[in-house]
Amino acid sequence: MASHQHAEDRSNFYDIVIVGAGPVGLMLSTILARWGYKIKHVDNRPEPTSTGRADGIQPRSLDLLRNMGLKSAIMAHKPARVYEVAFWDPPSSGHGIERTGTWASCPDFIDARYPFTTLLHQGLIERVFISDLEKSGVEIQRPWTIKGFTSDEQTNPEYPVQVDLEHVDGIARESLRAKYLFGGEGARSFIRNQLQIGFTHKDPIAHVWGVMDGVVVTDFPDIKMKCTIHSEHGSIMVIPRENNMVRLYIQIASSTDSDWSPRKTATEAEVQESAKKIMEPYNIEWERVEWYSVYPIGQGISDRYTLDQRVFLGGDACHTHSPKAGQGMNTAFLDAQNLAWKIHAVESGFADRDLLKTYEPERKNVAEALLNFDNKYAKLFSQRPSSDTVKAASDSHTMNGAQEDNEFIRTFKESCAFTSGYGVFYKANTLNWSPEHPAQSPLIHPKGLKLSEGCLFINSDVTRVVDANVVHLEQEVPLNGSFRIFVFGGNPSKTKRAMRDFSNGLNNKRSFYSAYMREDLDQVSHHEKHNPHSHFFTICTIFAAKRHEIEISRDVPELLVRYRDHIYADDRRDTRLPDAKATAHAKMGLDEELGGVVVVRPDGYVGVVTSLVEGSGTVDALNEYFSAFCTKKLGEVMSQL
Repeated sequence: MASHQHAEDRSNFYDIVIVGAGPVGLMLSTILARWGYKIKHVDNRPEPTSTGRADGIQPRSLDLLRNMGLKSAIMAHKPARVYEVAFWDPPSSGHGIERTGTWASCPDFIDARYPFTTLLHQGLIERVFISDLEKSGVEIQRPWTIKGFTSDEQTNPEYPVQVDLEHVDGIARESLRAKYLFGGEGARSFIRNQLQIGFTHKDPIAHVWGVMDGVVVTDFPDIKMKCTIHSEHGSIMVIPRENNMVRLYIQIASSTDSDWSPRKTATEAEVQESAKKIMEPYNIEWERVEWYSVYPIGQGISDRYTLDQRVFLGGDACHTHSPKAGQGMNTAFLDAQNLAWKIHAVESGFADRDLLKTYEPERKNVAEALLNFDNKYAKLFSQRPSSDTVKAASDSHTMNGAQEDNEFIRTFKESCAFTSGYGVFYKANTLNWSPEHPAQSPLIHPKGLKLSEGCLFINSDVTRVVDANVVHLEQEVPLNGSFRIFVFGGNPSKTKRAMRDFSNGLNNKRSFYSAYMREDLDQVSHHEKHNPHSHFFTICTIFAAKRHEIEISRDVPELLVRYRDHIYADDRRDTRLPDAKATAHAKMGLDEELGGVVVVRPDGYVGVVTSLVEGSGTVDALNEYFSAFCTKKLGEVMSQL
């Protein structure tokens, strides 16, 4: 009876309360629900997004969705795919518009698995997450909103956040306690306002935009492509969508106008008439309009993302910008992913609570870069580049030398890297090694390395030894909260002893690996691929050899054999590196004979890279790295206690 009473007393205690069921809230909820956290998730809307809002999934975000097993559900809706952007401008002789050039949405110099932007109505994307949440037993409570909260670790160290919720009609209320509170309620965040966190506007120029989704009948030849159209009558951005729809963005007013008003508006018919004039001599008519809205937009960023590492903000509650670059939803996804794995690392006893302090600087730096980019991106389009410079940009991925000095091309490349998501990086901290990091082993960051700490792990193809399947190495470990340890074993005949010593070092009870073993080791299934020993690490071994030359029982030490489904041959050719004998090793900048070890964070960003050497040096270096943020003292530090 007592235990039953205790269970009832805990019914209103949650690991996290998430407010807002847009992209950032749904991503955070989905990840944490999969990892077994108890979640209260509320949204003030009675239904998911029905029309409009965000629609662009960039290549890096599609990688993430695939890693979560959600990509196929997204693509089942048959979204539009944008491979190229077309530019239309007034001709030098006469009126109207003409195509002045095109360029790749994600050019060849970006090593992307999916070199296109995926365009799909946000409501359909939301429903993919909601369906996954239902499998985890989480339901969005609608239409509910937050009315107040307090955070006090002194009063309740375990569940310091008290949250008051209310049905939007005022017919019911709930009061509950949580370890964390997350505000993903958008630009007018109640939680941010209650915390009295300022919101700094970066660009004094504000704009009022009209956006229209609909099905059109037109003779404009590039209606199925992303286009920027400049004419003497104004400018439009065209975005193709699913189900024969197209989205048009049209700027209605700017704060630089003499009669500027942020409340300036235009009717649906007025915007259609403007579009018709801008697109002359081509014709356009609407079969139907699914959604139309006019809204002001300005660049802004929250001064803080958290005050106490208990109440957090993310998504539009932290950053606002123009919709033209299609970055809002993508940035929100990565806000959520970054916070989710860090909460998990802390709550599962792996990392010190100070790890949560890295969320704000990592994600805020990205938001700052986004706003700077957004400014540059807007200017890039408003400059109306000549056909010569557009063509140069289109061809620049095959050009070197003087062409690289062209400012337009350089801006274009930087923009493409950022918009794709592959250009996002995190600055040095305890997770991202730098020469100032506490880990000072000379084996760290070996000479010739092409990987950069704080940047994404580079894509590469390898052959899985057990079944001869060619796979994408960066996708082999799902988003499961584990650090991915990629052991590039070089030539197995030359690294045999180094591999054995590395395995022995991991087996040492004081190592970063053995210090965090599973408590249920004797019950782990023979078929557990990713976490047979520890919930916090998955090990992948890659040899610079042909698959038929690798014999697991001969070449792989016993501990690593347990990860038999994660043993690979680096034997796939890549046209980017035609002379490489082992392409994956070469892409990383690792010695094809001697290899190296790459530690990748649970979110896919490189943490640290070391040489693979005989003796204890490699594991010692990794012990130093993990000691900077883990809850246990590791390696020699521990042995001296």
